[in-house]
Amino acid sequence: QVQLVESGGGLVYSGGSLRLSCAASGRIFSTNTMGWYRQASGSQRELVASQTNGGATTDAVFVNGRFTISRDNAKLTVYMQLDSLHPENTAVYYCNINQVSDPDSHWGRGSQVTVSS
Repeated sequence: QVQLVESGGGLVYSGGSLRLSCAASGRIFSTNTMGWYRQASGSQRELVASQTNGGATTDAVFVNGRFTISRDNAKLTVYMQLDSLHPENTAVYYCNINQVSDPDSHWGRGSQVTVSS
């Protein structure tokens, strides 16, 4: 079993910042990719950014330097710093982990980020 617990979402005004955290526990292997996805109302879930345990990062095009993913492998935690937020960034942000030794992809329950103008 793998558990992912997100924290750090909330309501901010346009231009504000938030920092999301996701702590993994359970059957975690050393080789994995942790990432953040988001799903706005009426839209499909999409990748925001992911990072391997070795530090290789993949960012969505819309990130454009405003969002930064990082992780602490010792704490099995991945972070997402969200800066210069716009109302269109309003969504539920989900933590995800994929592991080479695990056929399943695991998701957190999601953290609501609301950006008000």
